[in-house]
This record gives sequence, structure tokens and C-alpha cells, in this order.
Amino acid sequence: MLKKLRIILADDHAVLRTGLKLLLDNEADFTVVGEAANGQEVLAVLEHTEADVLILDLSMPVMSGLECLKEIKKLQLPIKVLVLTMYQDNHYIKEAMQLGAGGYLAKNSIDTELFEALRTVARGARYLSEQDTQILLDKLFNNPVDLLDEQPFFLSKREKEVFELLVHGYSLGVIANMLYLSIKTVSTYKTRLMLKLNCKQKSELVDYALKHKMLLPKHDDL
Repeated sequence: MLKKLRIILADDHAVLRTGLKLLLDNEADFTVVGEAANGQEVLAVLEHTEADVLILDLSMPVMSGLECLKEIKKLQLPIKVLVLTMYQDNHYIKEAMQLGAGGYLAKNSIDTELFEALRTVARGARYLSEQDTQILLDKLFNNPVDLLDEQPFFLSKREKEVFELLVHGYSLGVIANMLYLSIKTVSTYKTRLMLKLNCKQKSELVDYALKHKMLLPKHDDL
């Protein structure tokens, strides 16, 4: 029997919660087991409800999503969190992830990315949409480290070049043109990077780069 991913919805807009519940319950591997309209209600629901992932809005009355994240972290509650918000700002993305959120998704991406984001966060990996990844990268280069001079030492020079361009958000086709390679060759490099760095998706490459301080500013001429 298929084990369903148990989800709690936290958003102060009841209409949105209803729409999300219908959307998620229509998937074979999802089930909504609880709802909340603010952070305090989230904590109350978590006291008596077993769940795998919390979908959390940031802007809520009584207790905001960020305050709720702080309490979840403080209490060490065993719940994965996917932030679903209207805010696409570097400050909110960084703070939410630092407080323990496993993923961050803008509400305008619900139709195309929600299911993937939930499954990614549920298995313990991080998830950022392509758009949010670019927003974060564009703001995080105050103290860049030269990628070619740093770890991981087991990457070849070409692998490091492809790695840098991937984490900056360039597509395989664009990278192929920039490095005068075929798309198939770039795809092979990407697969090799995923294996070497033990990553399953592109956002995990970004997470690895941030963790190891391997990011360069995005070149204006790229």
C-alpha cells in the first residue's frame, strides 16, 4: 500500500488552504492531515498530529511564519518545512532557510513546482525554485572565493567551470555555447558532478556551493 505524505497547511487565507487541500488530496501520495491560520495554531496542531511536511506561509497574524520556524527549531519538532509565500526577497529566503526550512517556494509557482518541492523536502533535501535560486545567488557575493583555487580538489577544471555556470542558473544549452561544447557533453558533466557531490538535483548543487563558499560573482559578460 502506498505510504502517503502527511501534510499540514498553514496560511491565514482559508480559500487558499481549501484550494491547496483539494489540489494535494488529488495526488495519490499526498494527504492533508491538518490546517492552521497562524503560527500558534501550527504549534497546537503539531502537538496532536503526526505529519511529514508543513507548508508554511510567512505572513500570518498572531505568530508569523518566521516566528513559527524559530519555535519549531527551538522545540526540535520532527517536521520538514516548505515555505510557500508571496515574498521573493533574499532576506526572507536566507532567514527561512537558516531557521530550518527545507524549501522555499513562491505562491506564483504553485502549479508547476509544488509537488516536486514537497517530495524533495520530505526526503530531507533542500528545494529552491529556479527563480528564487537566482535571487539568492545574485545577493550572496560579498566575499567570493575563486572556484578554481578551492575545494573540492577532485573536480577537474572543466567540471568546475560547468559547476559554476550551473549554480548561477544557466541552462545546459547556454553553458554549451559558452564553453564551446555539445549539450550532450555538458549534460554528461552535470551528471558526473551530481555523482561526485552526492546531489540529486540542481538546487542541491547550489546548497553545496554555498556551504563550501565556492561561489563567484556572476560575470556581466556571461
